[in-house]
Amino acid sequence: MTSSKKTNKASHARVEEQTLETGLTPPGTPDSWVWLARIRRTQGRKGEVFAEILTDFPEKFAERRRLWLLSDTASAGSRLHPPESQPGAPRSALPSTREVELKNHWLHKGGIVLHFAGVDSISDAEQLASLVVAVPRSERVPLSEDEVYIGDLIGCTLFDVAPPSGPVVVGQIEDVERAAGTSPMLIIQGASGEVLIPFAKIYLRKVDLDARSVEMALPEGLTDLNV
Repeated sequence: MTSSKKTNKASHARVEEQTLETGLTPPGTPDSWVWLARIRRTQGRKGEVFAEILTDFPEKFAERRRLWLLSDTASAGSRLHPPESQPGAPRSALPSTREVELKNHWLHKGGIVLHFAGVDSISDAEQLASLVVAVPRSERVPLSEDEVYIGDLIGCTLFDVAPPSGPVVVGQIEDVERAAGTSPMLIIQGASGEVLIPFAKIYLRKVDLDARSVEMALPEGLTDLNV
């Protein structure tokens, strides 16, 4: 997979998938997941489900047949391996990590309808509500050299390089709000509290994932507006 390590030039972001670091490790995959969608409800009568899209590349579902469903237990990072399960099993009996085959999909009213093999009735589909559709981190879409995954920025330290006196630490990137506007909004934990910074290409100067640092030239007073 193409690595997105930015050290010498600015890059822009693609919010392909929300990444969740977990302790779950399916055989042969790394201990992290990339979220593609979250199942919200049943759709139709043949086991289809309607899901909220968590990727900027929904067309890539056409290239994916093997997916995983993660439960809230998996999201909490419990160490489990996916046991065998049968469609229609009680929700409490479903595994925290479940490999599924995607039979069909289509975009629908701002979301996506998914139909998995072995899920052939409304009652089967009801058991999948609120599960996260994911793939191992190693299988996410490669990016070009001037792009970076938003999920990789979480945990990095943001520096403001605009002041003539030198770089100033703004704080650590704790989360990203992707629905805030034209640019994703970085949620920073600064010395004086939470700071919101738009991750706009015009401000971005450097991303170094190895050093866990992001450099941006921010307009004067921007960090003060958010405190």
